[in-house]
Formats: sequence, structure tokens, C-alpha cells
Amino acid sequence: MHLVTLDFETYYDREFSLSKLTTEAYVRDPRFEVIGVGLKVNGTATEWASGTHEQIQDYLNSFDWSDVMLLCHNTMFDGAILDWKFGIRPKVYADTMCIARAIHGVETSASLRAVSEKYGIGEKGTEVVQALGKRREDFTDAELAHYGDYCVNDVDLTYKLFTIMAKDFPRKELKLIDLTLRMFIQPMLELDLGLLEQHLTETRDHKDELLESAGVVKEDLMSNPKFAELLKSFGVEPPMKESPATGKQTFAFAKSDEDFKALADHENPQVQALVAARLGTKSTLEETRTQRFIDIAKRGTLPVPVRYYAAHTGRWGGDDKINLQNLPSRGVNGKKLKRSIIAPPGYTLIDADSAQIEARVLAWLAEQDDLTHAFRAGEDVYVKMASRIYGVAESDVTKDQRFVGKTTILGAGYGMGAIKFQAQLKNFGFDMDIAEARRVISIYREANWKINKLWRDAQQALVELHSSRKISLGYGSVLELVPEETAIRLPSGLLLRYDDLKFDTTEKGVEFHYKTRRGRNRIYGGKVIENVCQAIARCIIGEQMLKIAKKHRVVLTVHDSVVACVPDEEVEEAQAYVEECMRWIPDWAEGLPINCESGTGKSYGDCE
Repeated sequence: MHLVTLDFETYYDREFSLSKLTTEAYVRDPRFEVIGVGLKVNGTATEWASGTHEQIQDYLNSFDWSDVMLLCHNTMFDGAILDWKFGIRPKVYADTMCIARAIHGVETSASLRAVSEKYGIGEKGTEVVQALGKRREDFTDAELAHYGDYCVNDVDLTYKLFTIMAKDFPRKELKLIDLTLRMFIQPMLELDLGLLEQHLTETRDHKDELLESAGVVKEDLMSNPKFAELLKSFGVEPPMKESPATGKQTFAFAKSDEDFKALADHENPQVQALVAARLGTKSTLEETRTQRFIDIAKRGTLPVPVRYYAAHTGRWGGDDKINLQNLPSRGVNGKKLKRSIIAPPGYTLIDADSAQIEARVLAWLAEQDDLTHAFRAGEDVYVKMASRIYGVAESDVTKDQRFVGKTTILGAGYGMGAIKFQAQLKNFGFDMDIAEARRVISIYREANWKINKLWRDAQQALVELHSSRKISLGYGSVLELVPEETAIRLPSGLLLRYDDLKFDTTEKGVEFHYKTRRGRNRIYGGKVIENVCQAIARCIIGEQMLKIAKKHRVVLTVHDSVVACVPDEEVEEAQAYVEECMRWIPDWAEGLPINCESGTGKSYGDCE
């Protein structure tokens, strides 16, 4: 297979650029123009080609792309141009930006400039700044040649980075990068424009109703100080939190802030309405995302922007301002965005979800054999936990008691204390006093003492990472400490990094923390186990995706689920195959009780 390293230079101005538009909107915009392209075949000298669209098309068509690995730094952009504008699809996609995120973690810049400087292979130029607002015909011959030199340098830097970083990079991860990029570059899913327009109208009407019921103007809700005064006027002390950016106290008015969410159940109906209106007005995510979906639908199919290695644990994340990782799924109205994502004519979607994978990984990793056996036997582990909590037979466990058992199994596995557990239950509308919460947490820890031990082992692992001693962690030594990188080596071969790991001695004991872009994060045994369980789950799902992709087109992954698009006549056979893949475990995870659930439908929302 030939390696073709490529970089497009395109027209941009102050209003028309990737800082103003999404990648999809920018490339599909009528204003889009390719100024030129830099291209290197294997290790040969890089060429620069500029001309009309037709001339560049002819130049690109002079290459045989059927056996080519396309390499770019941000292939989502350049690969989309190659496909959408020139109709060219190479055999495989690779991306040095993706590789850099996986190797060096998400807390450092993966830009071409930053990574090139890190490896000392050269400097990225700045000539692109002089191209602002210039169409190809606006360049003089000398300016265009100079711009070509800039592009050639970018291609050469990308090629050099690949030869360095790809040498020991896991081959399965290269395949996952290719699979992820195809979701965007070769779009298959469509959007239901009529449903989206209806949903946008309903979303805006609902927001207006919230404002009216609260009896306040929008400006009062959007301003933190004014909103704080409104709460005080109803006798409510505004919740506060420490800002991760400044370290100072600030208002806790985000929809993710537990104390603020608790006000939605305040005894005063006016406070409830005020909080509901604030959430409906301040968070315009639903409205703006629906509008983006509408705009995409008018331009064509849905390129699925899933960011490879977006999270600290290696999980995929949202991208291109339409984060598909957190589409609402509750209620008839909440599912409309998911229902708007549809299969093309003649095809059906299969959505397969890895059931309780983190809880299963945790039990397996801790060698909590009774819990692992219960998962493997298909027993209701939530009912079993509730039976132990409430001292009743499993057959007598009520719906509410099972809910507490479920919240305990899914929430208490990483060292959660009673106060947080109580708040989590309240967030789901379930009241429990603090004494009862302490009793439940105590029962969980006593019943799952090996999980408790695993937290302590992980705390000791932080000590060993800091003291440069190599040990393993968890069942079968599946996790290896890499002290020289202050990291844990995952089964994929990649690292779970804790850069610049340090500790402080406090009244509570030794507290560890590590460097992130937003400041230093506290890390402790329970949190390490949460990280590794998510990372291991991601490793397994990644391998399962690759197995599915051997037979069927994978079009989306969301957390622990994989969505495939298959011909209508193959649905039954394909669903069985997808489920088989989602129950498969790699050799290194022997004994892990994996299971899955799946559904089919013409729309993503109908698969549930």
C-alpha cells in the first residue's frame, strides 16, 4: 500500500473560516475554494499543485487511489475535501493529529505546530496569515509559489511525524482511526428535515412558556448576578462552587451542578419555575443543535463527527459542534433529534449497547467473583443488591428498592461516599436521609470488599507511579504501571496518563494531583479505578467495532454502543452478527462477563 501525505490550502476570510463554521458547513459552502494542494507519495519529494478546480481534479486523478493510505494532520478536513469535492476515496485513512492525541494525551496540544516542536523536526510556517481574504486569482505568481512552499513544509512535517509516531503505534488503533474518520468523510446517514423543523418550533415555544411561567425577563435569567438576586428574593441562598479556572468562589448555576439541580424540586413552585426557566433559557444546546441539524439536512447527508481519543480515558467524543454523544433520549420530545437521524432508503440501523460494561469490568478487574458470576449467569444484580440492602427476599424487592440497588451498583463502585450518593439519588427524584445513605454505602462496601481493596491498590499504585516502581494492577496483571511516563499501560498498548503527578500532605493524608489544561486535578484510588474501567471498556468496544466493520458499515459510536447500517434484506442476520461481536471478548479479558442489547429501526431513535 502506498502512503500519500496530503494538505489542502483553501480560501478563508474573517467571516468564512473554520473558526466561524463547522468543518461540514465550511467545505460544503458555495464560497469554498481550493487554492492548492501539497502531495507526497511515500518518501518522494513533495509536490505543490495549484489551478482551477478542474486542473486540480485532473492532477489528483493522475494518481491511483485504490491502494493508498491517505495521511493528513486533521484528515477529517482534508479527507472530506478529497471525497466531497473531488470524488476520491483512498483505501485507508490515517491522521497524525489523532495519533498525537492517543500517544501524548488530550491535555496537551495536538496541533501540527505543537507536535512538530515537541519532536524537534522543524517549524510550521505562518504564511497562511497572509492568505486571509485571497482567492487563488488574487495571488501573484511569487506569492502563490511562496504559499506552496508553506504547504509543502506542512506535508513534510506531517510525513516526518508519522514515521516517528506510527512506528510503535498499535495497529488496531490505526484501524480505529480509519473507521472513525469514515463516519464523517463518507457519510451514509440522512436527516428528517420536516421532523427537525417541527422540533425547533416546539423547543422555542417551550422555552417561551418557561419564561412566562417564571414571570421574569430573559435578561434576568441570563445574568448570573441578577439571577442570584431573584433566588434571594424567594429566600433561597444561591449555590456556590470553586471555579476550576480561578480557584475562586463562583455561582453554581450550570445544569450539571448538583446543588442547582436540587432547586428544581424546591418546595416553592415559583423557585421551581425560575430554575426551569433558567435551564431552558441559559442552555440553548437543544435549539442551536436542532438548527445545525436543519442546516446540514439542507446541504446533504449527515457526516458523523466523532472525535477519536477525545477523553482522558481514550473514549470517543463529540465534534463539529453537534455532539452526538449526548443527544437527549427521554420522553417523546427528547427523542426527536435521535429520531431525525435516519437510514438511507433500503437500509436499517442496528444499535447495539454493551450492557453495564463498566460495572462488569469493575467486578472482573477486582476479582469480585460473586458479582462477576451473577453478571455471567444473567442474574438481576440490582435486585440482588436491593435484597441485601433491605433484608428481603429477591422475589419481594419492589421497583423503588431495585432502583436504589441499581444506583448503588452503578454509582458506589468508585468510592462514592454517602453525601454524594444521597445527592445522586435526589437528582433522580428519590429522597434518602444521610443516615440511610451511609448504611447503604456500608453494605455495598462490605458485600464487595474486593472492589474496596482494588481502590486501595490503585491508591498504592499512585504512590508507586510517583516513586518509579513498576507493578501491575487488577486481575491478570492486565494493567501495567509505567512510572517514567506517570501512566498506566492499557490493554490496547496506549497509556492512561497522569502527567506531572505530584502529592501534598494534608490533614486528611496524602493527596495526589496531576496536570490538565484547566489546572490540576485531584486523583485518588477510586477515581483511578473509574478511569481504568472506562478505558478498558473503550478498548473492548473498539475491538468489537472492528469486528463488526468487517461485515457491516459502522456509522456511529456513542459511549458504550455501536450503530451499524445494513441493507433491509440482511437485518435479521446482521443483528445476530452484531450481537455476537458485542459479546466477544479479547484474549486479555478472559472471564469478563460481557453482554449486550440491540434494537433495529429506520431511525436512530427507533432502535431503542
